[in-house]
Amino acid sequence: MNIGDRIPEILGIDQNGKEIKASDYKGRKIILYSYPKANTSGCTSEACSLQSHKSDLEAAGYAVIGVSKDKQELQKKFADKYNLDFPLIADTDTKLLQQLGAWGEKNMYGKKTMGILRTTYLINEEGIIEKIFTPKQIKTKIHAEQILDFIKDR
Repeated sequence: MNIGDRIPEILGIDQNGKEIKASDYKGRKIILYSYPKANTSGCTSEACSLQSHKSDLEAAGYAVIGVSKDKQELQKKFADKYNLDFPLIADTDTKLLQQLGAWGEKNMYGKKTMGILRTTYLINEEGIIEKIFTPKQIKTKIHAEQILDFIKDR
């Protein structure tokens, strides 16, 4: 997906078994971020950054939603362990990740594999993508600050 595209209506099932839809957030902005694997260092840093700045992000009008290929049970353990109180979608079939363009070829230590591309989408109140943070732009430990800086500078 690109800037100007509308996100899909059905986003998926979160860590609590709840179906998450774009229309659930009608009139609200969304930070939809994809991460490779729960409980890994970079993904934990990113999630904790977003959680610790959640009130600032909400004050700017944004709700946070995460998505990875992890199963619902792992998403739940991840959320519970780090007190993450936002939806973590268990996209085990990678349908949403592929629709977003956050699933693709990765190069790890010279080996090419398919996997999740760490990406963040800022979505407006109508469900339209307004900003995309690409994998090379995201600094996991300070990602919430990156988003807040972008919002402030608009």
